[in-house]
Amino acid sequence: MNNTTGFFRYGIRAVIVVLAALLCYASIASTTAQSSGQRSAQRSGQDSITGQWIIEMKPGTDLAYVSINRRSERGHHSSSTDFRRDMLRGLSDAQASSNGAAVSFQIVREAGTLNCEGWFKNGQGSGTFTFAPSPGFAAEMRSLGYDRIDEETQFSMALHDIGVRFVRELGSLGYDHLSTDNLFAMRIHGAGPEFIRAMNAEGYTQIPVDNLVAMRIHGVRPEFINEMKSLGYDHPPIDQLVAMRIHGVSTEFVKGLVDAGYERPSLDQLVAMRIHGVKNEFINGLKELGYDHVPIDQLVAMRIHGVSTDFVKDVKALGYDHVSTDQLIAMRIHGVSTAFIQKMKSRGFNDASIDQLIDMKIHGMDK
Repeated sequence: MNNTTGFFRYGIRAVIVVLAALLCYASIASTTAQSSGQRSAQRSGQDSITGQWIIEMKPGTDLAYVSINRRSERGHHSSSTDFRRDMLRGLSDAQASSNGAAVSFQIVREAGTLNCEGWFKNGQGSGTFTFAPSPGFAAEMRSLGYDRIDEETQFSMALHDIGVRFVRELGSLGYDHLSTDNLFAMRIHGAGPEFIRAMNAEGYTQIPVDNLVAMRIHGVRPEFINEMKSLGYDHPPIDQLVAMRIHGVSTEFVKGLVDAGYERPSLDQLVAMRIHGVKNEFINGLKELGYDHVPIDQLVAMRIHGVSTDFVKDVKALGYDHVSTDQLIAMRIHGVSTAFIQKMKSRGFNDASIDQLIDMKIHGMDK
């Protein structure tokens, strides 16, 4: 069993590294590609960037759910997020809640302004926009080391609210000279200055960008870190925090283990248990059947090989009341089912032990 646990430990960490990289790449696939800058630089002055907007006001709040979409030769650009209503300049509450009204308003970002026109009715609206780039934005970004900001890139930066302030704030936290791909991934997934400061407060400093993004994608929040700390897990490595969230290691699961007598299993054990479906209900069910505090490696092996509480109950019903966990696992590995046991009984092997039944199955006595 120790070899199995070791496999989980190193296998999981390798998967997390690859997964974080893949997810980060996927997140920025819809943004700009710097290598196509020359093509966009040749755009005609009359060839404006346009697209569609859809907005839904959230009743009882000062928020609006805003979706921006545009298709171009670079692909599909989209952004959907909550805006404060006052960020929709020129759109009044009366217009938004009307029985039908033509509207004209602006979404203003550092990189440029989306001039929007369309129709609103009962808190929902849609229409088209034209993008007006901010004239000095590219030069400001160039002064920060980003010298390939073409109009398409500038639009994407406006779409995701990436501006000079965002870049400078990241730089003040030690994240300078980032690639534009990094900037987009961090903004899209919320791995910006606020999150970085929260992680610093938890003792995690200078986290690599890919790890920051992976943490946000999989829900590693300060609250989760603090809850795990209260359960005795102080400052877990980042890859294990991500693995725990991916595989559903919740604080409720850990508390259930403590209640069942498992005092502070290792983080690798927690992840392995969740990967293979070891739940609190399974542990409690085994306890009711007389299997109290089964070692974690055996719990994992039981789930891997399909030893369920129903299987244990069925074996007990056939007169095998004190079968060890190793024997239960061996039975499932070799296919000793309740049907096989009944068949052997019908052939006169009423007193066959579990080990004998396993041996019979291995030698094909049911054929």
